[in-house]
Amino acid sequence: MGRRSRGRRLQQQQQQQRLGSAEDGGKRNGAGWEGGYPEIVKENKLFEHYYQELKIVPEGEWDQFMGALREPLPATLRITGYKSHAKEILHCLKNKYFKELEDLEVDGQKVEVPQPLSCHLETFIPSTLCPEVQLFRCGCLCGFSASGQKEELGNISRQEAVSMIPPLLLNAHPHHKILDMCAAPGSKTTQLIEMLHADMNVPFPEGFVIANDVDNRRCYLLVHQAKRLGSPCIMVVNHDASCIPRLQVDVNGRKEILFYDRILCDVPCSGDGTMRKNVDVWKKWSALNSLQLHGLQLRIATRGAEQLVEGGRMVYSTCSLNPIEDEAVIASLLEKSEGALELADVSSELPGLKWVPGLSQWKVMTKDGQWFTSWDDVPHNRHTQIRPTMFPPKDPEKLQAMHLERCLRILPHHQNTGGFFVAVLVKKASMPWNKRPPKLQGELAEPRAPVPPSPAEPMAGCTSDTSELESKLAPGISDTGAVERAENMDSSGSKRDGVCGPPPSKKMKLFGFKEDPFVFIPEDDPLFPPIQKFYALDPSFPKTNLLTRTTEGKKRQLYMVSKELRNVLLNNSERMKVINTGIKVWCRNNSGEEFDCAFRLAQEGIYTLYPFINSRIITVSIEDVQVLLTQENPFFRKLSSEAYSQVKDMAKGSVVLKYEPDPTKPDTLQCPIVLCGWRGKASVRTFVPRNERLHYLRMMGLEVPVGKKREGAAAAPGAASPAEPEDGPGAPSPAEPEHGPGAGSPAEPEVGAGAEQEAGPDASSGGDPAEAGLPR
Repeated sequence: MGRRSRGRRLQQQQQQQRLGSAEDGGKRNGAGWEGGYPEIVKENKLFEHYYQELKIVPEGEWDQFMGALREPLPATLRITGYKSHAKEILHCLKNKYFKELEDLEVDGQKVEVPQPLSCHLETFIPSTLCPEVQLFRCGCLCGFSASGQKEELGNISRQEAVSMIPPLLLNAHPHHKILDMCAAPGSKTTQLIEMLHADMNVPFPEGFVIANDVDNRRCYLLVHQAKRLGSPCIMVVNHDASCIPRLQVDVNGRKEILFYDRILCDVPCSGDGTMRKNVDVWKKWSALNSLQLHGLQLRIATRGAEQLVEGGRMVYSTCSLNPIEDEAVIASLLEKSEGALELADVSSELPGLKWVPGLSQWKVMTKDGQWFTSWDDVPHNRHTQIRPTMFPPKDPEKLQAMHLERCLRILPHHQNTGGFFVAVLVKKASMPWNKRPPKLQGELAEPRAPVPPSPAEPMAGCTSDTSELESKLAPGISDTGAVERAENMDSSGSKRDGVCGPPPSKKMKLFGFKEDPFVFIPEDDPLFPPIQKFYALDPSFPKTNLLTRTTEGKKRQLYMVSKELRNVLLNNSERMKVINTGIKVWCRNNSGEEFDCAFRLAQEGIYTLYPFINSRIITVSIEDVQVLLTQENPFFRKLSSEAYSQVKDMAKGSVVLKYEPDPTKPDTLQCPIVLCGWRGKASVRTFVPRNERLHYLRMMGLEVPVGKKREGAAAAPGAASPAEPEDGPGAPSPAEPEHGPGAGSPAEPEVGAGAEQEAGPDASSGGDPAEAGLPR
């Protein structure tokens, strides 16, 4: 009891001290906030000594460099999405929200109006700079961005300015096959997806993005980022980038190795270029961090170069200023490539960008400050910590031929950004150790026993066979894996058509959660003809690209991928772990057969699906859009006469609501909008997620409070509208839960960023009560 009493008294004293600090208004002293954490001192003598010795900063600019590092990093916003939508958002920002900032003050300090970055020439991804504190403390701007509505939808993303540079230098086009080797959390991946969809009139670009990350949990964050853009051309996989499997695709009936046109290699790094936002780096910085990461960075870059097509482009980038992680990796990669790779001169591709050339000479420093200028000077007891690839080449002619000055180093004080390093590599020929094409499984001389192929083939640069290592680590799992693989085999022993099962269970147990299989819809599946007839789908609709995530029972949701990703899935399901791919285009309605079609449209994939739909389209005016987005179940008579004439004779069921801008009315919304809806007995409503609904209303100049429901919204999720019970079983009912393409383990909700279990009429509604009401 005595201990407990003393403990209670101590807690009371600490609480009184905290209350006293709050009553004093949080006065500051030299040590920091009273009653709070002490401020981190932004000093590190070893850091300053190291970079002054390496001379990475131009002469006479050291004080400005250190001064910029001690200042907080400005917040940067990037506008994403379709070109027309991005232009409309930018117009709304400039003419409404930013104008309100011109004469505004926060804590006696004038708010700086955000400005576009000079180095980002593309008008569809403009970026703005403003102090981060002002961004969140300014009420009018908070209503637009900090509330999270547009960031959640994907129209506005907070992304560091220098982080936007690698995708721009990648120079990706819609027909390119792109690999993002270390993709999480996904801001650069979203840029690449936007580049694929440069022409919004093309629903299925020829190219695709495969986004990889080694961390299984971060993969679900990556899924969440990518899903906001609603692209059928993105696949998220979970592998170690330094030995990511070599994939194969079917080309005119024969298997060929998949080589990528563009590879983004944004490797893990020490991050000393992020000191302005990650203040912990000041006290944790050590030269040892770079020495430990150098080998991994070189292995990842080497693996990327192996999978790059001849003539392709790879961008290597870090948020570190250290040449051990930057120029040393590039120099070693160029040296071992023996002329197969060369540094591209990209100095003119971003004319507004300020940068300094890469170094051609540098030294290596140990944790305790000891310097070495060459590998010959390193004592034997340091050989495990310092490697020969960390030093510049000895041969002056070879060093000059590398053109390391073509590397770009961005310093914080030049453009008020973070520190960054970028190098652009072009592949001229096969890597020396890859001159002979790898033998494919279909070309083996002797047929093997009827068992599935191994999860991964031996790869150059890997020290041991992965499957052999896993068998040693988990010897009792192999039988279970064989049983699971057999589930996707027919009685003859061959793999079932269109079923892309997960990798063996031993991989699941070692590296993450088990994923549901990807099952493509057969061409003769009886569920598709009613859908095709009900929506009058165009004959060019690629029905073979439809898939589900279940092999048994009713198919609850239908997803769609591009033709190219289908090829990748069908030929590599046993060698790679796919976390997510495809976008949801249809959801099953219980009792939906009463409406001649059991599936309703899903908003997530409507922009991809709309070009193929020729029926059940209602053209609406801007006034109709406002009514539909602000009222729960508006009666037909509340619509315009044009919309009323289209909807009154239409059968009940899912519909498309299409708005086309009027060029003669420049003050109205000037971007097309496509919404999913439901035609009830006497009313029509939209099935649009709450965030997306608020996004469209704000673009139309209507400010809706975040917590406000639409007029007539149901009082509880799933409750039908009390005014119109007559629809009864004909209305869409909540679908049963089914794991979507990004669903994680049900027992692990904290990683379910990509999970899409249906809890109402539309899984994308996010549980909003306004989305669960049923149409009249």
